Amino acid sequence: MDAATKHEASGLHSALRYKFIAIVGNENVRAATAADAVAGVHPKLVIEVGTESEIAEILRLSNAAGLAVIPRGGGTKLGWGNSPERADLVLSTARLNEIIEHAWADLTVTVEAGCTIQRLQETLAEHGQRLALDPLWPEKATIGGVLSANDSGALRSRFGALRDLIIGATIALPDGTLASSGGKVVKNVAGYDLPKLVTGALGTLGIITRAVFRLHPLPRNTRSFSVATANAEEAQRFALAVQDSKLAHTFLQSHFSDDASPVSDILFEGTEAGLVGQEAQLRNLAAPARVLETSTSSWTAREKLWTLADPENTVIAKISVLPANVARTMKLVEHIANGQQVRWRALVYATGLGWLRLEGKVGALRGALQALRRELESQEGSLVALHHPEKMPSFDAWGNAGDALPLMKAVKQQLDPKSTLNPGRFVGGI
Repeated sequence: MDAATKHEASGLHSALRYKFIAIVGNENVRAATAADAVAGVHPKLVIEVGTESEIAEILRLSNAAGLAVIPRGGGTKLGWGNSPERADLVLSTARLNEIIEHAWADLTVTVEAGCTIQRLQETLAEHGQRLALDPLWPEKATIGGVLSANDSGALRSRFGALRDLIIGATIALPDGTLASSGGKVVKNVAGYDLPKLVTGALGTLGIITRAVFRLHPLPRNTRSFSVATANAEEAQRFALAVQDSKLAHTFLQSHFSDDASPVSDILFEGTEAGLVGQEAQLRNLAAPARVLETSTSSWTAREKLWTLADPENTVIAKISVLPANVARTMKLVEHIANGQQVRWRALVYATGLGWLRLEGKVGALRGALQALRRELESQEGSLVALHHPEKMPSFDAWGNAGDALPLMKAVKQQLDPKSTLNPGRFVGGI
């Protein structure tokens, strides 16, 4: 970026601001405040768009002016990833919140990016349907934000990840193009499967404006149970036994910590008669461990892990390991945490994906993260630090990108050559 462009980007001169106002209205353009900071970086302007064409035009002008644009939905996961290299403009999709079409007979829904997960689920429930997804903070999290962060919970073990649920998407590219792919196609971008490409890309390729999802029926009845085990090895054996059995469970997750024995949660859905049979099989499989029926609080276990009473001394990381290595990984966490004098808790799904919470002094947290990441990556696992103290700014959130990084950079160069969107926030500094 040359000196003239840098000056323009830093000042957001009045002529450009007036162009923004002409597009979205004066009431939807405001100066950024401290509350709009993105991972410690303060933008200068916040714009709330109301239509796809407004997003496209704002992006086109920003791209031409050399501005760095940060997409924002509900803001629940805005701190995930690395700090942006620069942030001039926050582009909010809060007003882009309509459910465009619920084709209930076809089990599909088309929805704008700013619609919250909770509102979508309430609308789908009127026809006995749901998006089989359990992201964090559904009352605030939006479709676009959840897709960009690729946030899903324990339901993915039964219904698949977000990339399995999304069948179409429209995105606004930095050059002002609105491109669609998949279901309800308007215009295709040759060579790219946009729905899968933008899922988990953290808004670095384009801004999602709408998405099309496949749906599932709401369950007639649900019952959940907890199974207490003596140690991590028993918890792993139980989880693997459930997956090898004929039990038709909807989710299976295990809790581990430095101050309690492991507990596993399992959820069943179906008819009342079917649930009775599932419970009987579960009790036989788990014996001699105790099986207790629980409330739906297991649904919010991940959110409880994210309760940050002291964010400057807490790390939340997403880990990925082989299901057969869960017990070994928990022993590794315990060993490293004890060595660094760090408290820890974890929630691990039967698929080997999990969430780890560490609490301690910043130096100890950094040492624990580095040691854990090194060990997990050596076992073909991963560790992504989704929250870490601001006093630990130089810690890379993502870790080793592997052989895919050159391809990822090539896609970024193709779709966002000026690095307008979320610069530096994603894997490998993308």
